[in-house]
Amino acid sequence: MDLIQLAQEGGLTDEGLSAIGKGLVYGLAAIGPGIGIGLVFSSAIEAMARQPETAGQTRVTMFLGFALIEALALFGFVLSFIL
Repeated sequence: MDLIQLAQEGGLTDEGLSAIGKGLVYGLAAIGPGIGIGLVFSSAIEAMARQPETAGQTRVTMFLGFALIEALALFGFVLSFIL
């Protein structure tokens, strides 16, 4: 079946396409922050391993970076509800 036949038979609706779009928006919006969080934590662990005396300051900076990156994922989550 092609898309025209599905649309004529009622199998392809705006609600279904909207649900697919929402899933794609949040899925794609979570890729960047996921990579970013991995990079932040790996760099922080490496920095703490190289200079243990600065672990406290590195940890604070790590969690600030985590919070800012996580905000991007939340924006994508909210955008998926707006659509």
